[in-house]
Amino acid sequence: METTEDTASLKRVFGLPTLVIYGVGDILGAGIYAVVGKIAGLSGAFVWASFLVAMSVAALTALSYAELGSRFPLSGGVACFVHRAFRTEWLSVVVGWLMFCTCLVSMATLSKAFAGYLTTFAPIFPAWLVVLALFGGLALINFRGMQESSSLNIFCTTLEVSGLLIVILVSALFVSGGAASNAAVAVPVVSGQTLGWVAIFQGAALAFYAFIGFEDIVNVAEEVKDPERNVPRAILLSLSIAGVIYILVAWLATQVLSPAELSASGAPLLDVVLRAQPNFPGVVFTFIALFAVLNTALLNFITASRLLFGMSRDGLLPAWFSKLHATRATPYRTIVVILPIAIFLALSGTLQFLAGTTATLILAMFCLVNLSLLIIKRREAETEGFRVPAIVPLLALGSNVVLIAFASRESHLLATAFTGLGFLLVLMRNALMKQKAT
Repeated sequence: METTEDTASLKRVFGLPTLVIYGVGDILGAGIYAVVGKIAGLSGAFVWASFLVAMSVAALTALSYAELGSRFPLSGGVACFVHRAFRTEWLSVVVGWLMFCTCLVSMATLSKAFAGYLTTFAPIFPAWLVVLALFGGLALINFRGMQESSSLNIFCTTLEVSGLLIVILVSALFVSGGAASNAAVAVPVVSGQTLGWVAIFQGAALAFYAFIGFEDIVNVAEEVKDPERNVPRAILLSLSIAGVIYILVAWLATQVLSPAELSASGAPLLDVVLRAQPNFPGVVFTFIALFAVLNTALLNFITASRLLFGMSRDGLLPAWFSKLHATRATPYRTIVVILPIAIFLALSGTLQFLAGTTATLILAMFCLVNLSLLIIKRREAETEGFRVPAIVPLLALGSNVVLIAFASRESHLLATAFTGLGFLLVLMRNALMKQKAT
């Protein structure tokens, strides 16, 4: 019996250190490279406070994920938790659809950031051409197939973190030398009014985009040694490490450049490095930033194409999407469908709008996660493992709703449209199932 279970299970390769590295790499990714300037346009010199609020909200939901990951150390993540709590298949379909939409809009966001860094360093290329070339390259890599490994993830994480450490180091030296920007240390004013909590929370609603990723740790729970203990620890440690780095980068960035300069920049962290240390080779930091954005965008593309493929294979979408390429064995049809939608979003939306929509979608899913934990805690008896009091998911649910409320109206509209399409998908699926039954 043991042999059967072992052969049917995934190999447990993640210890706590490698799982923390996986989590930190997933969280840091490209979010901070993309949105720090736009957050400065909302909360001024209090960018660090927006990141602190976003981290606090993320930490509450992370605690809920930690308990759920301890209770159900299975791959599947949010869809698994929601199905366990609500026991309704249609809601799991909607959750899968929202996950797909989150990946799609995030891809568009990252393409804007990629174009911003590249055109700042090499302005001869128009932004629209960079976006098209990026998506063409990502589609080709996705089509050819990509074999991920723990060692590759460690390399990617090291490179991405090195860019943020460069920002921290050169900015700290700049500030310690007494050259901090006067505009940065002044109290920020917008339209004659001092910025307050509203601006900080508006910035936090956008900053939440940079914290997306900690929830992915539960998706590899079946590959973790002693998951009941290591999954909760890894979630909390990863979020803490990423949060400290973000707050340091955000605070130092506003000491080097004014919030207005950060907001107007297409490559905010590159401009921070070059202002703080003009002799630093810009090509090095540009390469790091481009790689961070490219790597995260590719992972989003792969995830989105596999989500469509999986939903089709499970009968939730037409079977046409589940066709694999004859030689590459990749879901090429999903790639063909995703590509024009992502390009349209990237060329028609601003970075701030797209990042805000991504954060709104993920916050909506986190609401379902916290609600699921409340239902599970009430229904099922408490057992050993990582547990939090019921007040934690309740506070997490409330804080998620608050940040959604502070997102832009345009982000609300697009997120609502995607959600509406998800419900329409469920109705069409149910109608097809009834038709087949008769």
